Amino acid sequence: MLYCCDLLGRVWHSPIIRLYLLAFFIAPVFLHPQCLDFKPPFKPQDDLQFCAMYRNFGCCDSAKDKELMGKFYKIMDNFDYYGYASCAGYVQDLLCQECSPYAAHLFDAEDPSTPIRTLPGLCPDYCSQFWLKCRSTITLLSDDPQLAEAEPDQDRFCQHLELEDPDYCYPHLLSNEQLTQNLGRVRADPEGCLQLCLEEIANGLRNPLAMVYANDGTHRFFIAEQVGLVWTYLPDRSKLEKPFLNITKAVLTSPWEGDERGFLGMTFHPNYKYNRKLYVYYSVEIGFDERIRISEFRVSPSDMNVVDHGSERIILEVDEPASNHNGGMVMFADDGYLYIFTGDGGMAGDPFGKYGNSQNKSALLGKVLRIDVDDNDRGPLYRIPSDNPFVHERGSRPEVYAYGVRNMWRCSVDRGDPLTKEGKGRIFCGDVGQNKFEEIDIIEKGRNYGWRAKEGFSCYDKKLCTNSSLDDVLPIYAYPHKMGKSVTGGYVYRGCEYPNLNGMYIFGDFMSGRMMSLQENKNTGQWDYHEICMGMGLTCAFPGLINNYYQYIISFAEDEAGELYFMSTGVPSATSPTGVVYKLVDPSRRAPPRQCHYDPLPVRVKSKLIKFKPKETLTGVELPTKRPNLSPQEEPVRSHPTESAVSESDKDWLQELMDILKEQEAAAVTTTLPPTTTTTTTKPPRHTRRKNPVPQNGVVRLAGDEQGRDDRGRVEIFANGEWGTVCDDLWNTKNAAVVCRQLGFRFALKASKHSEFGEGKSLRILLDDVQCEGTEESLLGCQHTGVGMHNCAHYEDAGVICGNSDYVDA
Repeated sequence: MLYCCDLLGRVWHSPIIRLYLLAFFIAPVFLHPQCLDFKPPFKPQDDLQFCAMYRNFGCCDSAKDKELMGKFYKIMDNFDYYGYASCAGYVQDLLCQECSPYAAHLFDAEDPSTPIRTLPGLCPDYCSQFWLKCRSTITLLSDDPQLAEAEPDQDRFCQHLELEDPDYCYPHLLSNEQLTQNLGRVRADPEGCLQLCLEEIANGLRNPLAMVYANDGTHRFFIAEQVGLVWTYLPDRSKLEKPFLNITKAVLTSPWEGDERGFLGMTFHPNYKYNRKLYVYYSVEIGFDERIRISEFRVSPSDMNVVDHGSERIILEVDEPASNHNGGMVMFADDGYLYIFTGDGGMAGDPFGKYGNSQNKSALLGKVLRIDVDDNDRGPLYRIPSDNPFVHERGSRPEVYAYGVRNMWRCSVDRGDPLTKEGKGRIFCGDVGQNKFEEIDIIEKGRNYGWRAKEGFSCYDKKLCTNSSLDDVLPIYAYPHKMGKSVTGGYVYRGCEYPNLNGMYIFGDFMSGRMMSLQENKNTGQWDYHEICMGMGLTCAFPGLINNYYQYIISFAEDEAGELYFMSTGVPSATSPTGVVYKLVDPSRRAPPRQCHYDPLPVRVKSKLIKFKPKETLTGVELPTKRPNLSPQEEPVRSHPTESAVSESDKDWLQELMDILKEQEAAAVTTTLPPTTTTTTTKPPRHTRRKNPVPQNGVVRLAGDEQGRDDRGRVEIFANGEWGTVCDDLWNTKNAAVVCRQLGFRFALKASKHSEFGEGKSLRILLDDVQCEGTEESLLGCQHTGVGMHNCAHYEDAGVICGNSDYVDA
C-alpha cells in the first residue's frame, strides 16, 4: 500500500512517471471520478434534458445542462440539414463530456494549477472519425489557437487531443468496466474497507473532546479542551482569540497520558436561542474527594461569544470513588430532557457493593440519567420526568433512565433519514469494555445494559450473568480487543453533502485508531460492519483533502448542518497541543450544487479573530534529487500503460522512486511520535494512514539512555523545523520540570548535565542559557539566548530524569 500520496501527486503529471506508476503500482485502472470544479460527481436534482446520458450521475445540474444545450444550438445554426445530420451527434458528445463523472480527467484538469483543455481527450479511432466528418466544427467548439493551428492536419490534431492516461479517453472509458463498475458508490478496497478522505478543520488543540453547536442559526461551533477551555469557531473556521468558557481553575485533570478526568462534556439547551443556557460536565476536587459535576451556565448578555462565568449553577454532583471511568457525555434528546451518562466509579470490574454500581439502581454511577432542566430559574434546579422508568420503584433513584453501563464514552441522537425520518430519536452510545470487548448500544428507557454481568456478548461475572432476573439488552455490535481497546462512540450520518453515507453509524477506537462503521440491514435487522480506511492512491486527490490522522480518536461531532467530524491527537495528554479536528468526506459522490446551501446568521464579534491555517498534508517523502529530462524519443506509446516506453535514465530514477516508496511504507507502519510516556504499542489498523506528524514547535523527546528507558535521556527539542539539543548552562530542576511535565510525568527527579546521556553530535545545539519558572508549556516559553544561538559544545548537552513518584529508580 502507498502511504505517500503527495509524492504521487507531484509526479503524476509526468507522462513517463504516470504511466509507469499506473502499470506497476496502481494497476488495474484506478477509479477517481472528478468534476471540473475539482469535486466529486453527483446525482442531479432535476432530470437533464440535453446530456441525458449523465442524468443519474455526473457533473452537471439542470442549469449547466441548459447552458450546454444553448451552446449546441448556437453551433449547429451554422450548418444545413446534411451538416446537422452528420455532426450533431459529435457536437453533443463533445459538449456533454463536461457532465461526465470523469470530466477532470477528460479535460486534463485534475490539478487546479494547470490550464483546462477546451475539448475533451479523445480516443484515436473516435478522433479520426470526428475529424474526417466534422472538422468544420472544431473552431466553433473551441477558441484554442493551438487546436485551430492543428486542425488542418488529422494526425497532429488527434495527437493534441490524446490523454497521457489512455484509459480515460472518450468514448472508450464508457466501456471500461474498471472505471464504470460501482461508480458513485462509496469505494472499498479488496478487503471491503470503505475509503474516505478528510478535511482539516482546526488544530493546535489540547485533547479536544467535544465539538458542539448552539443551533441558533449562526453555524458557529464550539470546541472544548480537556483542561477546561472552550473556543468559538466561526463558519469560515476562524477562531476567536478570547475563550468562550474558561474554567481551568475549577477543572480537575493532569498532564498524565490517559488521565480520564477533566472537562468532559458540553451541550446547549434546545431553546438556547431564547434562554442562552448551556450545560457542562467536568471533574472537580472537593477537599479530598473527587466528583463529577454537571453545571448550568448562561452566555453573557453583552457578548454572544463569551459565557457569563458568574452564572454557574451546580445542577448535580456525584462522588467518584476512583479517578477513572468518569463518563462524560451530556446531551439533550428529542424529548427535550437532559441526558447524563456516568461511569461505574472506576477501578476494574465495578467492585463496589454486592453487584457493583452499574446494577445498583440506588446509585447514580454506571447509569444513563434523564432530568428536566426547563423552567428552573425558580424552584428546584431540575425535576424528574414523570415517565422516568423507576420513579415509583422503592430504593431506586428517580433520575435513572437506563442502567448496567460501564463507561459510555460519546453518545449521539440520530436525526433520522432526511426524507422519511426513519430512525429519528435513537440514542447510540459506545460503552468502553474491561478486558475483552468494546460495544455499541442503542439506549432505551428502563433497559439493563448488562455490566458487570456481561461485557459485550460474553459473561464477565458468571454468577450475575446466569441470574434469570438480569433481563439485559445486548449491544448492536461488539468487537474484541485485538481490534481496539477503548471505543469512541460516533454518529449516524444524516448530513446533506455526502448522500452515500446516509444511515451509516461511524465510530472509532481511541487506542488503536481504527475507524469503523455500522449500517442497519433492513432485511435481517442486524448491523453490518465495515472498517473505514483513508483513501489510497488518487482517491483523496482533491484540493484541501488529506488521507491521514492522528491515532488517538477522542470524540466525534456533528455541525449544525449535520456534517460529521472527529477529533484526535498525537499525544493523549490534556496539555499536549497536538489535537486536530477533521471533517469526514466521501470522495465518491457529493450532493448536487446548491442543495446544501445555507446562510448563517451574522455573529457580532468583539474578540480578535485568528484565521485558520491548515497544517496537515498528505504523508510526504523526499523525491530523488535528479529528475529525468524527457526527450521526444522517450515519450510513451499511446496504448496501454504497461506498453509505455521508459528510457534507461528514467528507469534508474524510477527505481530510486520505488525504493523511497517502499521505505515510506515501512516507515508509516513502524514510525511513532517522538518518545513519550505512552506504553500502548498497538499495531495500526489497515489503511488508516495515521500520521507520523510533523512535530509542533517546542515538542521535546528524550534520547541516549543505554537501557532504552523512556523516563530519562538527553533533551532534544523541535524548533524552527529541526531537532536539536539543549546546552546545560543554567540548567536546573525548574527547566527539567517543564520537560518532564510536557512528556506526561509528575516530577523532574534530576536535571542532568555534562552529556550524562551522551552527546547529540548529529544535531545542532538549539537552546542555551535556558531559565524557566517551571510553569511554562515548553522550553521555548522560557528565557533563552535565542533558537540556534549558543556558546557551548555537545559535551554540555542537558538531560533529565522524570518520574511519577518522588524517588529515582536507578
